[in-house]
Parts: sequence; C-alpha cells; structure tokens
Amino acid sequence: MSAWHRLDDATRAKLLLVLCGLFWGSNWPAIKLGLTGLSPWSFRLISFTVGAALLMTVVKLTGRSLMQPRGMTWVHLFASSVLNVVAFGVLSAIAMLTASTGRVAVVSYSFPVWACLLAWLLLGEKLRGGALLGLALCLGGLAVLVYPVIDSIALVGLGLSLVSAMTWAVGTVYLKLVKIPGDVLVNTAWQIAIAAVVLVGCTLVVQGVPDTIAVPPPIALAAVLYNGVISALAYLLWYEVVGRLPATTASLGSLASPAVGVVTSALILSEIPTLMDVIGFGLIFAAAMSVILQPSAREAAVRPPGGKQ
Repeated sequence: MSAWHRLDDATRAKLLLVLCGLFWGSNWPAIKLGLTGLSPWSFRLISFTVGAALLMTVVKLTGRSLMQPRGMTWVHLFASSVLNVVAFGVLSAIAMLTASTGRVAVVSYSFPVWACLLAWLLLGEKLRGGALLGLALCLGGLAVLVYPVIDSIALVGLGLSLVSAMTWAVGTVYLKLVKIPGDVLVNTAWQIAIAAVVLVGCTLVVQGVPDTIAVPPPIALAAVLYNGVISALAYLLWYEVVGRLPATTASLGSLASPAVGVVTSALILSEIPTLMDVIGFGLIFAAAMSVILQPSAREAAVRPPGGKQ
C-alpha cells in the first residue's frame, strides 16, 4: 500500500486542497498577462471553453458517461457554476483592470471568513471565537488595503474582488447544503461547460457580435490557454475535496493561492507589494487562518453521495 493510500480521507483531501491553491495561485499573473490582449469576458470565455473541453475529454477517456446528471442535479450544477465559476472568474478578472494582481488575489480569497459566517447561518456550523477573530482581522486588512486607494479607480477593483469573494463563499456553502450527487469529474466538466455557455451569452450582450475574429497576441494566447488547463484541474480538485470537509476547513487552499499569486506576480509582473499591502495581506491571511484552524466538531470527512474516489 502506498503512503498516499495510508493517509485517511480527510488528510488526503487537505493535501489536494493545498495543491489546488498552488494551481490557482500560479494563475493570477497569467490572467494579468492575458488581459493585455483580451477583454475579461473573452479571456474567461476562452479559458472556460478550453477547460471544459479538457475535462470532457478526460471523462470519455476514463470510460465515464457525460449524461449521468438527472433532474434537480442539473439545477444544482447550474447554480454552482454561476456562483463558483462564472461570477468569481469574471469579477476577479475585471477587478484586475484597475487593481494590482496581488491585491485582487488576496481580497478575492478572503472568502473563508464569509463562508464561515454563512455556514453558521445556514448549515448550523458553530461560530467559535476563531471565526469572530477572523472577521475582525479581515475587516482590518480590507481597511488597510482600501485606505491608500480610496480616492483612486483601484477602489473599484478592490470592491469587485470583495464581491467575487462573497460569491465564492455562497457557492461553497451551497455545495455543502445540496451535496450534488454523481461523479465528481463529470459534474466538474459540466460546471465548466455551463460557465462557457453562460459566458457566450454574456460576452455577446456586453461586447456585441464581432465583425472579425482577431487572434490575440502570443503572450495573451499562451496565458489564456494556460489558465484554461490549470483552472480546470484546480476546479476538479476543489469539487473533489469540498464535499469531504466542513465548509470552513475546505477553505484551506485559499491560503496557498493568494500567497503564490503575490509571489509570482512580483517575479513575473514586477508588482512589488508596498508596506501597506504587506500589512493588509498579513491581516487577511491571519483572518483566514483563524477561521480555518478553529476547533470544529464536524471535522469528519463527508463524501457526496455516489462520488468517486
């Protein structure tokens, strides 16, 4: 038996979630590079299309059926896709047009605090002292980040980042509440595909029908293809682990993603954080830590009905 199989289910889920955070973290500078040649709408449309095609190919190669979802499962897949994929993806991309990559990454991943509050209200998960401390630290971190840019357009980007965090929080709790049945890989493929279809409509409404189809610059094209593949893998990991862990613990990957995003953005984009950025980032990281590491009576892993190992 391998070392991986000797680990309990919850430990494996947490390790996969850390990997998920690393995948998403490396995506932040890729998004910024992609936006140099594509609009946020076009960028996300191409990215989701690539991701959906990749996951559906994997579904077929592994002998699974794409037509597993039935009845209300389609409703849940659509709702989860809109909250976790479309809203978060588009809002965070638009935010990067006016705010630095590191700031968007960190504020977007403040969602563990909001997920904890929603889990308390909707799922009955206990709101312990760590959650209250996390809320205070998060608000303090947001204040530190907002103050230097309160009179600039960057404030719009930070606001959109916060909204994207809240949509992800709602999506996280929704997944815990409905526990979508079926194969995780199939469900993930459909959620990314649904996002691509929704983005077709949104892009046509916002940008209209293009007269010509222009090929984006090589760096933007490479960035959007990278984002599509890595995001698909990250979403697959996310949906795999979110059903196994409590909503608050499932936010563990949020610590790795913005940290990797800040570091890679500094290295690739030369976006060096200011002292106020570092203080704000630290407070929000501490907030997420307070929420994630608080004692919980519901640490036992939970598998979604019919899910695959």
